[in-house]
Amino acid sequence: MKPAPVSRRHFLHAALAGGAASQTPLIAADTPVTKAGLFSEPAHDIPLANDADVIVCGAGPAGVTAAITAARAGAKVRLFEWRGCLGGIWTAGLLGYFLDFNKPGFAKELRDKLDARGARANSTSTSRFCYDPEALKLLLEELCVEAGVKFQYHTKVCAAFREGKRLTTIVTESKSGRQAWKAPVFIDTTGDGDLGFQSGCAFEIGEAADCPCQPLSLNALLVVKDVEQLREFVRFGQPKPGENTDGEKKKRIKDAIVKTGHFPSYAGATLWHVSGNLVFAMMNQEFGIKPWDAAEITAATVRARAEMNLMVNGLRSLGGPWEGIQIVATAEQIGIRDGRRILGRYAVNKDDVIKGARHDDAVVRATFGVDIHATTAEHNQNGGATHATGIKVKPYDIPLRALIAKDVDGLMMAGRCISGDFIAHASYRVTGNAVGMGEGAGVIAALAATTHRLPHEVPWSEGEAKLKSIGHRV
Repeated sequence: MKPAPVSRRHFLHAALAGGAASQTPLIAADTPVTKAGLFSEPAHDIPLANDADVIVCGAGPAGVTAAITAARAGAKVRLFEWRGCLGGIWTAGLLGYFLDFNKPGFAKELRDKLDARGARANSTSTSRFCYDPEALKLLLEELCVEAGVKFQYHTKVCAAFREGKRLTTIVTESKSGRQAWKAPVFIDTTGDGDLGFQSGCAFEIGEAADCPCQPLSLNALLVVKDVEQLREFVRFGQPKPGENTDGEKKKRIKDAIVKTGHFPSYAGATLWHVSGNLVFAMMNQEFGIKPWDAAEITAATVRARAEMNLMVNGLRSLGGPWEGIQIVATAEQIGIRDGRRILGRYAVNKDDVIKGARHDDAVVRATFGVDIHATTAEHNQNGGATHATGIKVKPYDIPLRALIAKDVDGLMMAGRCISGDFIAHASYRVTGNAVGMGEGAGVIAALAATTHRLPHEVPWSEGEAKLKSIGHRV
């Protein structure tokens, strides 16, 4: 059914309906109490809103899906995002590629709507394809407004409070100052498990307690003089007969960069065709960065942006097909593959991936391979861009239990911060699975909140029935 048109006045009213109360400045104490290396912040009152059934923190692929699904399922939803657009890694992160996306429900809806706008790169694949990031920003905003989601940009969750074991209130920080928000159910879609951590949940990181985490990449949007002249390097949605393989394209890009005198920090450097002479670029990696450390993230971003410019300028100096290549924009946020994994009521694990686990409460079926990028610069240069695990993935289920926090009631997760081990995470972390998880978390959160239950008290059979009733399938 074609959605009713949305007026600009209605759009702006819905999009901007985020404030709970007027701005309240923090009143400084006359004599701050200090300890060695510490500052005691004075207690103060902040505005409190209690007008949502479900609060979603983080508007990336999982978060925007969860918010829209919960709203369509009848819940009053607030969605908080610290950047200036919806879509997270898709848009602000210029990811460039949808992976493991051949799924029903909201994933299919997005594919169809992008196709209708001419915003999906020419591809016969429904599982992996490129897209127009600006068109996706607009589409996601329109879908949120249409569903009745109240979303607020430039707002970061900074604290969480419980009554006993139950999460009841979060605090956000924005230009409006600090604001508090209550709801029956919360969903952590921050990617790095920020809300779960602030709520007191146990979590795992990387391969072991001291991390080694997968590397970060700062992607970019490039313009080239003639993309057809770069066909041996650029991945197109629809290859020509006899065209060299994606692996060969990566090797030729690496060899071209090496020819400029620089070995790329990502030996699997990749270019994807967007449209016209626009291409996405993933050509750098930052190793050993803890994604919750602001100083480390800042330094990694600065290095990555410098290296991206160095490589693009070097390629341009080669002339020939590289003549005129330049950066249009680097991503607003460096791409993070591997952050906190919040402990849930089930942990997706290596055996699930190998055996193709089936669960009665399966919210999505993952098919993507185990993709572990080089965790050190030495491995990248000498051992290649990825670790060869030898694991062959059989399509496996991600159960609802992995999306429900174990230590804190009323809290769900969706996206790469769900409960799982390092190996399984390297498969399910791609955004097609994030969308499926967001759909599952959104519908269960809505049912729990509107029927005065906790998420773990709602059977998945109810979630499936509700998804079908609102035109979704999982």
